[in-house]
Amino acid sequence: MQGACVSILCVCMCVSVLLRCAISQPPTESDTYTECTDGYHWDHQTEHCKDINECDTIPDACKGEMKCFNHYGGYLCLPRSASVIPAPEPAITPTESNPCPLGYEAQGDSCVDINECERDEHDCQPSQQCINTLGAFTCQCPDGYRKVGTECIDIDECRYRYCQHRCVNVPGSFSCQCEPGFQLAGNNRSCIDVNECEMGAPCSQRCYNTYGTFLCRCDQGYELGPDGLTCNDIDECSYSSFLCQYQCVNEPGKFSCVCPEGYQLQGTRLCQDINECETGEHQCTDTQTCVNIHGRYQCVDTNRCQEPYVQVSENRCVCPVSKPVCRDLPFSIVHRYMSITSDRSVPSDIFQIQATSVSPGAYNTFRIRSGDENGDFYIRQINNISAMLVLARAVSGPREYTLDLEMVSVNPLLSYQGNYQTSSALRLSIYVGPYSF
Repeated sequence: MQGACVSILCVCMCVSVLLRCAISQPPTESDTYTECTDGYHWDHQTEHCKDINECDTIPDACKGEMKCFNHYGGYLCLPRSASVIPAPEPAITPTESNPCPLGYEAQGDSCVDINECERDEHDCQPSQQCINTLGAFTCQCPDGYRKVGTECIDIDECRYRYCQHRCVNVPGSFSCQCEPGFQLAGNNRSCIDVNECEMGAPCSQRCYNTYGTFLCRCDQGYELGPDGLTCNDIDECSYSSFLCQYQCVNEPGKFSCVCPEGYQLQGTRLCQDINECETGEHQCTDTQTCVNIHGRYQCVDTNRCQEPYVQVSENRCVCPVSKPVCRDLPFSIVHRYMSITSDRSVPSDIFQIQATSVSPGAYNTFRIRSGDENGDFYIRQINNISAMLVLARAVSGPREYTLDLEMVSVNPLLSYQGNYQTSSALRLSIYVGPYSF
């Protein structure tokens, strides 16, 4: 009986040793598959790939104000205010019919990966792309989206300031826009200045390109209109009445001065009388003398002496003492001509009378003998031999005066012959022009 017991104990010990040897042997490739994809590790207890919680294993996985959220095969860095509802891990239920890990199936003595994407055994959203991995699969979002849990959320690229000026976020993408005056560069993100002047800017005359815009400028004689584009002619003639001596004529971008008939332009603004008597542009006959006056000419008879006067020189007439009628008339008359402008300021000295010969001891006085019925003139005596004809009132032309200016001489030294008195006259023809210059 004792021997039997020893024999049984020996058998038990042998079995125990054999069992322990069998358990300590490493499994063959056909028995167990222990390799996992990135983000997973092999769990010896469940003999399946298990997700790695990077939020626990990686120090400071997310920086700044971001919070780490673990998910299958990786982790997310989201704002601290975000929340993620993880999907429950599927329960692993070993079956006798499939001795391989989850995501594999037996083929003979081996375990091969199941392509869940081809078999449509995945739970990816219609907008997601299924990508097969060893022992599992992943759901990939389209470009411009990121996966949060099982959903694809649009990435707001505008938060990262990809654009120089303005960013417009659209589902799955973004576009850059530029401010007015700029256009997108070749990289579709930077903005470069547009040369509006080369692209047909609506400036009516000159265009200057500036950064982001343009400026319109006008030629001389024009001014920029309220719209900043149109150039309007400046009417220089309306600014001042002193631009031209006679008349200002506005022209596009400039002005010009014109003169009346009988005048010619001197320089750019002054008018000068044309002396038709010198240029030969008169129609006086051989028996007439051409007298130039303001803006025109006058033809006068060469011999203007009237009875009882006789002509002794070109402009001088004498009344012979042999004729009794001459005793009450000036001994001589000298013809002179002059021209004045209209509206001349008064009083104004216009003509000086000068005695050509004076007898010793003679006393001379000057007066207007005839022709000044309206009192437009007066005589101011300067001394014994000269006097000044003064315009007393402003006169307008065209108008003509003929004044007889008389010098009366009294000589006391010849009193033995009685009250001796002689006189001579200057017949002055005054032509008042139609203009004030």
